[in-house]
Amino acid sequence: MIEGLEENNIMKKEINVLDYASEIMKAVEKGVLITTKVGSKVNSMTASWGTLGIEWGKPIFTIFIRENRFTKQQLEENPEFTVNIPIGEFDRKILGICGTKSGSTTDKVNELNLSLEEPESISVPGIKELPLTLECKVIYKQKQDKNAISEENLKACYPQDVDGSFHGANRDFHTAYYGEIINAYIIQ
Repeated sequence: MIEGLEENNIMKKEINVLDYASEIMKAVEKGVLITTKVGSKVNSMTASWGTLGIEWGKPIFTIFIRENRFTKQQLEENPEFTVNIPIGEFDRKILGICGTKSGSTTDKVNELNLSLEEPESISVPGIKELPLTLECKVIYKQKQDKNAISEENLKACYPQDVDGSFHGANRDFHTAYYGEIINAYIIQ
């Protein structure tokens, strides 16, 4: 019951996610936010790896989260997330801060003064500044198999000469989280 829903003067327009597939994937290439929540702690991280598709007859957004990220800890405790996608002009500093600071030591939502919007079906909020919102529940996860990744991609995406505990290090492998898209809307 999203269409026409008004909450604190905020409208949400329900969308068919497949009608926005091109916009979503173009945004992923440049960066979107993945937002998680455990208790009262909301965290957003920038991601430029993700896929949109159909699996098991359901619309799915798959995110790839490195093993040492705070977002992974949150997803393990609460397997829900929102994908927050910009439409038009927006403050690119949002992606910069959310892509360079760890949620374990920084309250990025507070630092950026982001406007959290109540979700419809999950516990994780949307973000008004990046209004195209996918509410997702994890229905499958899988760790990457190092032996199944080409040597070229191992060297390019997983350099082993950087300490994995360093925030921003990219030597750690990913877990793929397959999120069933429960709701999709644009915050207006």
